[in-house]
Amino acid sequence: MKTHNLGYPRIGSQRELKKASEKYWSGKIPLQELLDTGKRLRLENWKLQQNAGIDLIPSNDFSYYDQVLDMTMVVGAIPDRYRPLQNGLEQELYFAMARGYQQEGLDITAMEMTKWFDTNYHYIVPEFSKDQTFKLSSTKVPDEFKEAKEQDMLTKPVIIGPVSYLLLGKEKEEGFDRLDLMDRLLPVYLELLGQLQELGAEWVQLDEPFLAMDLGPKVKDVYRNVYNEIQKKFPHIKILVATYFEGLRDNLDWAISLPVHALHIDLMRDPKQLDFVLKKIPDNLMLSLGLVDGRNIWKNDFANTLEIIRKTASEIGEERILLAPSCSLIHVPCDLYLETNEAVLTPEIKNWLAFARQKLEELSLLKSLSTGEDHALILLQFEQNQQAAASRKASTLIHDPQVKDRVSRIGEGDTKRASAFSKRSELQHQHLNLPLFPTTTIGSFPQTTEIRQLRARFKKGKISKEDYQAELEKLTLEAVRLQEEIDLDILVHGEFERNDMVEYFGEQLEGFVFTKNGWVQSYGSRCVKPPIIYGDVSRSHAMTVNWSSYAQSSTHKTVKGMLTGPVTILQWSFVRDDQPIAQTCWQIALGIRDEVMDLEAAGIKAIQVDEPAIREGLPLRKSDWDHYLQWAVKAFRVATSAGKDETQIHTHMCYSEFNDIIKSIAEMDADVITIECSRSQMELLDAFGDFNYPNQIGPGVYDIHSPRIPSQGEMVVLLKKAAKVIPPGQLWVNPDCGLKTRQWDETKKALIQMVAAAKEMRQYVDKPK
Repeated sequence: MKTHNLGYPRIGSQRELKKASEKYWSGKIPLQELLDTGKRLRLENWKLQQNAGIDLIPSNDFSYYDQVLDMTMVVGAIPDRYRPLQNGLEQELYFAMARGYQQEGLDITAMEMTKWFDTNYHYIVPEFSKDQTFKLSSTKVPDEFKEAKEQDMLTKPVIIGPVSYLLLGKEKEEGFDRLDLMDRLLPVYLELLGQLQELGAEWVQLDEPFLAMDLGPKVKDVYRNVYNEIQKKFPHIKILVATYFEGLRDNLDWAISLPVHALHIDLMRDPKQLDFVLKKIPDNLMLSLGLVDGRNIWKNDFANTLEIIRKTASEIGEERILLAPSCSLIHVPCDLYLETNEAVLTPEIKNWLAFARQKLEELSLLKSLSTGEDHALILLQFEQNQQAAASRKASTLIHDPQVKDRVSRIGEGDTKRASAFSKRSELQHQHLNLPLFPTTTIGSFPQTTEIRQLRARFKKGKISKEDYQAELEKLTLEAVRLQEEIDLDILVHGEFERNDMVEYFGEQLEGFVFTKNGWVQSYGSRCVKPPIIYGDVSRSHAMTVNWSSYAQSSTHKTVKGMLTGPVTILQWSFVRDDQPIAQTCWQIALGIRDEVMDLEAAGIKAIQVDEPAIREGLPLRKSDWDHYLQWAVKAFRVATSAGKDETQIHTHMCYSEFNDIIKSIAEMDADVITIECSRSQMELLDAFGDFNYPNQIGPGVYDIHSPRIPSQGEMVVLLKKAAKVIPPGQLWVNPDCGLKTRQWDETKKALIQMVAAAKEMRQYVDKPK
């Protein structure tokens, strides 16, 4: 029996990679210093896993931005627009593809970015053309294998499997299927595997998460052909195919027949699949059991897990078992040992948790317990694990009968606005008096170093509450005046008091707890610190009213109240696993509902309840969609339906494909929805047009995840595309997401261009045709 890991967090326990990347991008450090930081983090991660007792340690799980973008570089699938950069530094090209490029007379847009399956991680979407060629163009994979080997560690290279790589991408022109490119792509993979074999690699992990998705016959045939070819060329490399985030289900029979050495299954997402796998697994296939949760932070219950291991061993033998996390550990924080502030994370709750480092220790302990090691320390650790599980079940912190009772009393009337949208829109038009193509932003303004330092000084007690409040009021007033100067139609207060759109609310809701160093990568250098929902959720006081009211009192224009929606708070937190997730979501929804009512009572005429994660939470199998969408839409409507007809309810969604759930989005019944559309060049809007979406919509006209500043003309082109799909009277003009990660200079310039584009569109539509 061996242990292995599918991937380890690459950001560093103190976010070293984030800090180094951002310094490099701003010109504060040379490229070599960034590369040295990466090398140091890789070595630290390998040593940590070695010390934890992991038998098969991964390499090539490190990335300076994104693992899919890394693979695009490896196979040379570089879009033509980056050709001017291809003779320069590889790293400059790499970051240009991720972030766009606007220097030396060149203005190149970034590649599209979207969610990695149902996680809050974002990947850079490969772009494929009909005449696409591939060529082994980067030495990253063998270089990192050699790097580890020089430290006397024979690692297991982790590579996105060829079929999943193509499926993760998009055809950028009509008339072909990207799977038809496999004949050109596979030779590059074979060349790469050949290099690894020459270097002495014994195991290679090929990630094929699409094996756990709904697949048609063509995809299955491609899978068979690809892995038959790999086995024929490299019979002596032990190929481990990794699936995760869902069970194999109807793909089981042919997935276990693939000619590979080992198959990884996610037993956290689908524990029931083990019985079916054990009945059908061929005698020559090893089985990797994903037993430690790679997506959540609760301790493993050793007693339950040992039963699964023993059952598997009795069926196929210990020697055919690999023990692993359910998926890569990039989705959890690095190290619980860094949480030393008991005022932030209490000892009782901390004792229920395990971060990435602790999950590796759990794997090693499970192996020791499974193989009969019964010395005193191992047995003591087993007892401590069981005591922690018992402590959590018996804790008085978790349950609030009043909250549970309120959820049980949610009725149909709590999920509907008073009137239909047609009537509401007339009232809102009278109250808000907005022009055609009204302009707004998504909510946040730049969170500069100075603002973050101000918040840190306040939290450390270095400035008084009064001084902190005064500084925030000054920043808010400056933001309001700037928006008036730019001539935006609906303003926001800027959210300078907020650290994160979920953490800010979690800190004010009951049932949440936080960490100091529990950072997780969202995309590139963007890291988030998800709250932990450990118990019943409720709101004891107004959370945002003071700031929205202050901003509104300083201007004659309408200021939006800004809230995060219940599904997003749920999805972007580590959620309790001791009750149905829908129950937790409805608890949060009731808290947001109370906040909507308080904002309205304070005179706020427009309220935005952001739900960027509602598509992210969609199950990977379509047969599970209806159940999820029913409770998720219900949660949003519970949160927003108390608003009066004249109160305009906005929501925001980003980086998602909406075609398959457009009916459910319409059922949310928001008056205005804003979506990310700029990187996809308005492609995402087609779903709303085809559906004849009845309410108002703001397709993002520029990409805030890139530092490049779009021109007025560029945004007008996008708006004209939008106006061909959506009636102009329904269209809003806005960026595609919040502006907190941007700098003030680029923000001002981009918003000025955006407002000018909206005004040009008003003239364009009013012109006689």
